[in-house]
Amino acid sequence: MSSEPTAAVAAAEHAQHLLLGLFLIIASAKLLAEVFERLRQPAVVGEILAGVLIGPYVLNWVQPSEISHTLSEIGVILLLFSVGLETKPAAILQVGKTATIVAVLGVALPFVGGWGLMELRGASDIESMFVGTAMVATSVGITARVLAGMGLLGATSSRIILGAAVIDDVLGLLVLAVVASLAEGSTDFVKIGITAAVSLAFVAGVALLLAPMMTRHAPRLGANVRISHAAFVGSIVLCLGLAVAASWIGVAAIIGAFLAGMAIAEVSEGNHELHDQIRGVTEFMVPFFLVNIGMQLKLDVFADAHVVLLALAITVIAVITKLVGCGIGAWGLGLRGAAQVGMGMVPRGEVGIVVAQIGLSMGVISAELFGVVLFMAVATTLIAPPFLKPLFAGTKA
Repeated sequence: MSSEPTAAVAAAEHAQHLLLGLFLIIASAKLLAEVFERLRQPAVVGEILAGVLIGPYVLNWVQPSEISHTLSEIGVILLLFSVGLETKPAAILQVGKTATIVAVLGVALPFVGGWGLMELRGASDIESMFVGTAMVATSVGITARVLAGMGLLGATSSRIILGAAVIDDVLGLLVLAVVASLAEGSTDFVKIGITAAVSLAFVAGVALLLAPMMTRHAPRLGANVRISHAAFVGSIVLCLGLAVAASWIGVAAIIGAFLAGMAIAEVSEGNHELHDQIRGVTEFMVPFFLVNIGMQLKLDVFADAHVVLLALAITVIAVITKLVGCGIGAWGLGLRGAAQVGMGMVPRGEVGIVVAQIGLSMGVISAELFGVVLFMAVATTLIAPPFLKPLFAGTKA
């Protein structure tokens, strides 16, 4: 009997600790977002720095946890879903060729750059390839957040970035599969080929089959549903369903969420209530994603000057290779358009972190190198937004 009050007290204290953490994340994110907006800088930078500030390596008010990671995942899924709602499949298909070239060059150059630098430093082949792989994929959530805030998701450059990010993710998945297989001592090209085919089929199926089906049949189905806010509930169910399907296949869940939004973009056009509801829940959840990125920046590994220099070198190469590679792919848009696309593809965000964590768990990269990749992922995420705003200034959607 005496253990029951103790358990109840522990549960109450846990709930208080959880609520305090949620309060600090939301309050600090929105406070610094307001500060950066007043400084005419993207709010996303302030929200990421809020994570650095309240995280374990500065004030230590909030510790990264399974709960914060889960909320972060939900936040970025909803963010990409809301971006998809503003992106019609036809608009992406119109820039498909350019987006493909951008994605291929945006994968090849960063991989070669990261691999080459590590080889010059005398790292092992597997370690070099893992660093190159971590520099490949783009975290489109950051760029999408900035462009959505500027109302420019419909701009040609924005559509190329979004389309290239989807292709980029599939290519990055295949590169990771090959490198991980090599680290394990063997490469199953049949399995990798099947993964590639299924991933491409999933993307094409949603864009070319599901989206037209939703446009034709969703209004009729919605008219027969009696639950309140049926459009909102149905949209969230579709978002989570395709996110799960994407992760099962091996593609990032955020790609499934983006495709879910794109699938109902046509039918949701003009439904201001739905868009307001999605925007409200997204504004609440996205700070968890951005703050979580900041909280993961481990500052203690940078006590060594050599580690600092390597982190800076990796970050510079990460920025230049994406900017140049993706910019060349979008050269038909002119210099400014190419710069918009190149800079829009620079953030690595959580994608680079995930690759580094895989390498660390497999024992093929050191804790110091993990910190270097983590620095690169957060730094590129912080670097891009301040440049995106002036690059897109005056651009018409």
